[in-house]
Parts: sequence; C-alpha cells; structure tokens
Amino acid sequence: MRHKGNNEHVTETPDVSHIKNIDVTHEVSDVNVPALLKFVIALTVMTIVVYVLMWAMFRFLNTQVTRNDPEPGPMALSEQERLPPEPRLQGGPGFGVKLEDGQWIPLEKREPQAEYEVLRQQWENVLSQGAKDSAGRPTGIPINQAMKQVVEQGLPSRTPPGAPREFKDYGIRTPTGASSGRVEGN
Repeated sequence: MRHKGNNEHVTETPDVSHIKNIDVTHEVSDVNVPALLKFVIALTVMTIVVYVLMWAMFRFLNTQVTRNDPEPGPMALSEQERLPPEPRLQGGPGFGVKLEDGQWIPLEKREPQAEYEVLRQQWENVLSQGAKDSAGRPTGIPINQAMKQVVEQGLPSRTPPGAPREFKDYGIRTPTGASSGRVEGN
C-alpha cells in the first residue's frame, strides 16, 4: 500500500502467479448440458406418465363405486328435502328468493347483494306496474297513477271542531291525555 502526499489511497494487488498447488485441478466444464437436458426431459415424461396413470386410476375407482352402490330406497330424502331449514346462508345450497308472484329465483352462486337486487327489482315493478296477486290479477295501481288521482281528487281531511258529525255516535268515549286513561260517564 502506498500513500501519496495528497491523501489519495491506492491499493495494489500483489502478483501471485508464481504460486502453484498441484492438488487442486481445474474443471474442464462447469455443467454437463446434454446430461442435464436428458434429466429434465425424463423428469417431464415421467410426470406426465404418472399424471395419466393417476387420472386413469381415479376414473376406474369412480366407476367401481358407482357400479357397486345400491339404488336409494323409496324412503330416501330428495335433493330438496336434504336442504337445511330456512333461513339458509347466502351461497349455500338451496338459497334463493321466492317472489310474491310465486316465482323462485336461485341465488346459490351469486354475489351477496344479488338478493337485494332481485327484491329491489320486484319493488320497482310493483311501483311502476301496480301490485298483482299470484294469478296475475291487479290488486293495486302504479304509483304514478295513484299520485295523479290524489292531485285530482285531493286528500280527505278532518272535520273541524264544532262541525256536525257525519257519522253515527255509538256512545263510545275515547280517553284523552288529560284523563289519564279514564273515560267520562263510566
């Protein structure tokens, strides 16, 4: 190591070419490429063969099981009877919505908000087309038509105090807030 006067640091590598160790030899090649390629190809072929054999074995075993299984008895539960009782979890087998018109909409494999979307669509249909019973007969009117009728006919109002009553008085007295629930005349 040598130091110059201007504080610059310089390092020199010593010459070691004269050192020889006859016990250490140098490899001619680092990797045997043909042998490595043969190994990779053999590994790939063996993986494919094992995959095909496993597939064939599982297929054979499945056919054996279905062939040896007895037919279900007459008292066995049907698919619908095996479902858990209501309410079912969203995404579970048999989960769905039965609309007011009796239509069943399965929601088993749909997103969680699908139930709300189906019900919201049903409500929109009732508002725009009017309510209908299960036979399809109208039981209500669309909201726009109802609003037009209210505007044309007006809303009923209470009779002012002291005005003659148009209904028959059956002698029923209603308790007031000041009477603490007591009714006069009893």
